[in-house]
Amino acid sequence: MSIQERISNTYLVPVVVIDDAARAVDTAKALLAGGVDIMEITLRTSAGLDAIAKVSAACPDVLVGAGTVLSLSSCKEAIAGGAQFIVSPGFDPVIVEYCLKNDIAVFPGCVTPTEITAAIKAGLRALKFFPANVYGGVTAIKALSGPFPEIKFIPTGGVDLNNLADYCIPEVFAVGGGWLCAGDYASMTQVCAQSAAIVKQHRGR
Repeated sequence: MSIQERISNTYLVPVVVIDDAARAVDTAKALLAGGVDIMEITLRTSAGLDAIAKVSAACPDVLVGAGTVLSLSSCKEAIAGGAQFIVSPGFDPVIVEYCLKNDIAVFPGCVTPTEITAAIKAGLRALKFFPANVYGGVTAIKALSGPFPEIKFIPTGGVDLNNLADYCIPEVFAVGGGWLCAGDYASMTQVCAQSAAIVKQHRGR
């Protein structure tokens, strides 16, 4: 199974901001206990790269990736530390080209027809849609799928337990967000389990 297939199958991508790398492994285990085996660790903090390395080494059942990747150098560092997929808030052709050449799954943020066209020309078919709540959410995704039927989106931003079911549509590749990893470890496990149940019930309607 490819990285892309695994992400699509799980459908839930926790966007995890780690301030203390020592908490990374326990966070990964809490998510896994709730049925979510994906973890996007952002590079928004100085602990991000170390957290990726720790989870990659200690939790082989968790697919760990790097989020908020803004430069080629940080992209390379994340991959060297064990990141198996790369997520960026915008479309950076340098990062995309490097990942594709090195067979690394990459999901850049694209919300306009121009950005989506550039991503298609680069060879991508699954794109982050961020921030989803600002750029029109489900309504925008459905509209963009008209001229770009080959593209599926990963909406991130503004998604939670209350509206997750709305995003369980064929145009969506997976759904990302911080709601999956908020609170203490027990809360993470509970919310992941609840979210997985929603996906199971509503996906593919």
